[in-house]
Amino acid sequence: QVQLVESGGGLVQAGGSLRLSCAASENIFRLNVMGWYRQAPGKQREWVATRPQFGSRKYADSVAGRFTVSIDGAKNTVYLQMNNLKPEDTAVYYCNAEQGNYNYWGQGTQVTVSS
Repeated sequence: QVQLVESGGGLVQAGGSLRLSCAASENIFRLNVMGWYRQAPGKQREWVATRPQFGSRKYADSVAGRFTVSIDGAKNTVYLQMNNLKPEDTAVYYCNAEQGNYNYWGQGTQVTVSS
């Protein structure tokens, strides 16, 4: 069982930046994929970014060029740097990890962008 704990959400004005953190309970290099999703009020959860164990990072078109996913292996933490935030980025952001046939989720962190 992998535990994921997100932090770093908050209220920011449009054009501002936030960095989300997701601390994993085990070595993140043993996880096949780590990524971020978000869910806005009244909408389905949507994929935001992925950092696979091998291969290139991938981003949803809506955040490409503004968001960057990175890791700190020493801290078993994955980050989502969010720049030039827009009101439509307002959502609960969830960290996700895949290990074999298992899929793990964090509890989510709220990001609110005011116009």
